[in-house]
Amino acid sequence: MRYGIVFFTCLFILTGFSAPEPNDEVTIIVELDEPPETFLKELERRLPRLEVVTSYDTIFYGVAIKGTAEELEKVARMEAVKNQHPVRTYEALEVEEVPDFSTEFIRNQLRNPQTGKGVKVGIIDTGMDYNHPDLKENFKGGYDTVDFDDDPMETEEEGATIHGTHVAGVVGANGEMKGIAPDADLYAYRALGPGGVGSSVQVIAAIEEAVNDGMDVINLSLGNDVNGPDWPTTHAVNKAVELGTVVVVAAGNSGPDGWTIGSPATSSDAITVGASALSMKTPVLKVPGERETVLVQTMSGSVPWELAKKYPLVFAGTGEAEYGNVRGRIVLFERGGIPFSHKALKAYQKGAVAVLIYNNEEGNFQGGLDEVKLPIPVASLSNEDGEWLKEKVIRQNQWVETVNVSLGDQVAPFSSRGPVTTNWEIKPDILAPGVDIYSTVPGGYQSLQGTSMAAPHVAGMAALMKEAHPDWSPAEVKQALTTTADIIGTGKQPFPPTEQGAGYVDLNEALEPELLIGQSSLSFGKIDDEIYRKQLPLKIKNLKDEPVTISIEKPGAQSGVSWTVPMSQKIEPGQTKELSVELRVSAAFLEDGVHEGFLKVKEKEKVYTLPYVFVKETSGYEIVSGFELETSWQNDRVGDYRLHIAEDVDELRVDLYRAGTMLTAGTLLEIKDLKSGLIEGEVDIDDLNLDGSYLAIITVVTDKKESIYPFPIYIEGNR
Repeated sequence: MRYGIVFFTCLFILTGFSAPEPNDEVTIIVELDEPPETFLKELERRLPRLEVVTSYDTIFYGVAIKGTAEELEKVARMEAVKNQHPVRTYEALEVEEVPDFSTEFIRNQLRNPQTGKGVKVGIIDTGMDYNHPDLKENFKGGYDTVDFDDDPMETEEEGATIHGTHVAGVVGANGEMKGIAPDADLYAYRALGPGGVGSSVQVIAAIEEAVNDGMDVINLSLGNDVNGPDWPTTHAVNKAVELGTVVVVAAGNSGPDGWTIGSPATSSDAITVGASALSMKTPVLKVPGERETVLVQTMSGSVPWELAKKYPLVFAGTGEAEYGNVRGRIVLFERGGIPFSHKALKAYQKGAVAVLIYNNEEGNFQGGLDEVKLPIPVASLSNEDGEWLKEKVIRQNQWVETVNVSLGDQVAPFSSRGPVTTNWEIKPDILAPGVDIYSTVPGGYQSLQGTSMAAPHVAGMAALMKEAHPDWSPAEVKQALTTTADIIGTGKQPFPPTEQGAGYVDLNEALEPELLIGQSSLSFGKIDDEIYRKQLPLKIKNLKDEPVTISIEKPGAQSGVSWTVPMSQKIEPGQTKELSVELRVSAAFLEDGVHEGFLKVKEKEKVYTLPYVFVKETSGYEIVSGFELETSWQNDRVGDYRLHIAEDVDELRVDLYRAGTMLTAGTLLEIKDLKSGLIEGEVDIDDLNLDGSYLAIITVVTDKKESIYPFPIYIEGNR
């Protein structure tokens, strides 16, 4: 499966869980149907040898219990037990190292005196190096839901981590490096252990700890690839916001394609942050006689791409087979077969001046070179760009030239895009700097990039806003940020809302807004009827000390689409007007796909933009995502499965094939008439004799078509 969690965000996906031996000591989190007090008394009476590590009653009802597997099996039979969660393995996304770039320019542009003083910011991540000279003064505490203690230090030895410290510096460093909120109180919640590995339940437990500790703001630079609003971590984030905490979540690093947003960035109530790349020079490959160019994205650990001459290009497949001398050439590889670092090292040893690795599936990817340090640049390409170079350069015996172009303000290519499936909402909500971000790491400073770096910019800004407006609710903080954001684009054409949300964050305006638009965006849903009509509320609050008159401008004409917007409205100081916007669609005249744009709200010369979206038919999203299968912690003859489906399904079947040989291992599951959303349950796997790596082929049948989705999985064999 694809992994993700920390980093860009810390995205997480299940990698597999091996059933423990009867006398092995393990820790589980038991989810309960009721507050834990009665259960704990009964547990102490019936199973006194079990150790209760901690209990939860805010975000969810549960307890963390440590003991032998044999003893823990007895817990499942107790009343009030809803579910048991072992420590499931998740893995951090790679962090791409880039040239130094400081974020202090944001504070230098600040018109206001706020520094975040007295505001509590909780960072749920890999921990924090609280001894760093730029962080130790502001560090106030936290908790470790990996080791279940009060020491949330980064992993320092095997599997050492840096991510949480980098995120913390962006929020509130106060030394040689200045964060966005340099006087904020920083709390670290270590939910991800060695190598950035943790579990979804540990993340949820960390959210509970942070809420109970009274955090004003929580930053979650983590996520997964499940595009849906009902994954457990998304529910936990929504609950935290409901309880009064501002929650900021990184959008993810799976761009540039649409529908790549993942949980918990799919939370309706959180502030989901995409990454922007401010105006800068960037290298592209140019081919003589061709107008198209290829954007170069260097891998983590690579030197910059600074080639100054034209070079021939040679294709070497995946690099597994032997190829000749490539001295003075750029080598193009296809992803797969052997690690990136092996491809690059082999090409360097044969005289290559640079290496390009293109994806073996649709879209882009971010890769890293492990510990290998080479003097030549190594970059990743999309599958489309790789095939284009083979066609236009290699087959036509052309050379390529590197030129540097100014892209202007951009949405970073890696930044995940919306919309969200099932509820069809716009995500991200907003953009912040996520490229070339200089911040603290254990032992010093480092520049990284990803939406993991963009989110803490906004978390720090939220701290400044809470200092300036301590009575503001999480919704008002979000409204101020999205109302005042500046849309970006190419020329007069803005980038789509599902790429940038409301636009690039404007901190000065967000601290002193004149209007608050109650909705960060308008989602009109999925068009299933021939004649579709939907009305959505629109609230506008006047924060000025004088009346304002606002008008709403309809979007441009579109075949089959008509709008009804309010007449001009006068809003008195401090008042809120409750208005509505109506969309009407004649589906026969509308093309399939995502339809999006911006409504304009005008007040005198000032123009506010409000993103909107609606979807016709299935568009380009994947119906199935996030498939997980593992042996039950208390019975290895039973498999626990979980997946998300984006729309109603008539039939779903899961067939297993041996990885490598592709010999069939049997049908795991067949279900009919499923509603969209989270699907989970148990299945008997005893007769399948599963052991090792498999490819799960999920076939879904809707009223329109049959679709197939592959998911690599690993199952530990029965004892």
